[in-house]
Amino acid sequence: QVQLVESGGELVQPGGSLRLSCAASGTIYSSMGWYRQAPGKERELVASIRPSGNTIYADSVKGRFSISRDNAKNTVYLQMNMLKPEDTAVYYCNTYPVYFDWGQGTQVTVSS
Repeated sequence: QVQLVESGGELVQPGGSLRLSCAASGTIYSSMGWYRQAPGKERELVASIRPSGNTIYADSVKGRFSISRDNAKNTVYLQMNMLKPEDTAVYYCNTYPVYFDWGQGTQVTVSS
């Protein structure tokens, strides 16, 4: 079972930027995704990336977020720009579709 560890979340002001990282304990050959769960809401897919590098994004983050992966380091990144208060959530990574147990996630809070 591969373990997933997310990091990089913090409190940031609206309009700011953050870069999240997801380190996997083993090699993952499938598509990877970043998901988020806001208080009182269901977890949702934010972005995904295929092993080839092709990406898809939720409409709410298109043009602001960018997902990437470093297969040599078994790491997936999420660059988040122009952050909005509605981006506040716990962010998780996993395969797409979901296969592994969820990690602890990393909290992103966008507030002035």
